[in-house]
Amino acid sequence: MARSWTRLHEHLGAPPGPLTFDMIKEAAESHLAESDDLDWKEMLPQPPREGRWNELAKDVAAMANTRGGLLIYGVTDQDTKPVGIGSGEVNAQQYAQWIRNHVQPYLSGVTFTVLSSVDGATSFLVIDVPASPMAPHHVYGTAAKDKDQQAAVVPYRDHDHTAWMAEHQIERAYRDRFTRTQHAQEETDRLFAHALENVLAEQAEPSAWFIAVARPDRPLPRTAPSLAQEMAGYVSTTAIDRSQALARNSDVVSPLRVLETVSSPRPGLRRWVLSTLYPSIGRGVYAELHHDGSTVLAANLSWTTRRGNPDGPEPETTGILVDADVAGAACRDAVALARELARHLGVDGVIPVTTAIATAEPAPLTPVVTEHGSFRSIPDRARRPRRIQPVTVTVTPADEDDLLRASAQEAFTDLMHQFGITVCL
Repeated sequence: MARSWTRLHEHLGAPPGPLTFDMIKEAAESHLAESDDLDWKEMLPQPPREGRWNELAKDVAAMANTRGGLLIYGVTDQDTKPVGIGSGEVNAQQYAQWIRNHVQPYLSGVTFTVLSSVDGATSFLVIDVPASPMAPHHVYGTAAKDKDQQAAVVPYRDHDHTAWMAEHQIERAYRDRFTRTQHAQEETDRLFAHALENVLAEQAEPSAWFIAVARPDRPLPRTAPSLAQEMAGYVSTTAIDRSQALARNSDVVSPLRVLETVSSPRPGLRRWVLSTLYPSIGRGVYAELHHDGSTVLAANLSWTTRRGNPDGPEPETTGILVDADVAGAACRDAVALARELARHLGVDGVIPVTTAIATAEPAPLTPVVTEHGSFRSIPDRARRPRRIQPVTVTVTPADEDDLLRASAQEAFTDLMHQFGITVCL
């Protein structure tokens, strides 16, 4: 996904938003200098020549190994003159193939955008490279003196030019990668445990809870708007509408819809909290919208089945009854909430969404599904696991309904398969 805040926005004093042709032209004419996150290029990327590195792969990997940035083609690098490129000569598919062939590990999230003037006379190619959580990326190619010998180097941006990492820099880059991965997992686990502790604190009866934690894979842009109370409420409302758009003929009241009974978000530690737990209002639902772009959603999956069917199977024989319909609605809510908050804060990149079904103490979990339109039952031969493993899907702020629906379905499918059943949203 192309970023909404770049070096050009900062230079021009422009608010976050998509990059435009006029912004590039104005920045070039005002002689914005190259930097570690901006590289002007006069000519379009060329295929690698014999005994040479693939220059595009090298430039892209260097940006990804540093802090991300823009490669803009159609502007001279010496005097930043906007000369333009032939838009019909751009071959984004081939450029992407070069990157896949020459950069390891795989680098995702690179976008190719052609921006043209109103009259179509001048165009620029913008390659937007995100800072990669998988850095360092190696570039593979043939050395000039040994054309048959494959070699690998690790480029990075040093101010306005590309340099090669020394051994100690590569070692540090790997340490940073492992630290990032460990920190991300620890923070997800911490938010998950905190949410579970909150929702189980006042539960008098055994209950099963859907819990989802979403965290952006990169820090927020420097100019991300603050998350005010009224905006947190607005994000929740837009997430409800988005989730409803993902539903196909569902009459289930989703967890986020339950939160509409809450007047406004309450302050928390660098977050806003919406909850029907204290005092108890209908189905237990708990949500957090964090200032750093993280979201938490928890919903009681066992409330309606016991309360709505008092003559149903006894808990001693079935364990805790888990409402699969509500679990599906919660999966939609989780991806919708993560996407809407990310869009408001200008998140650049991927948001992993981890979902699970948890209890205070391990107990048999029994799924209850809707069959033949309205009949509620426990599926034949359904498993009754005591623990449900967390599953993770990814969303981006640019995802439209079809991609969000697919992510929600993937999470729901992975959860239900642990019961030995397949249910569609």
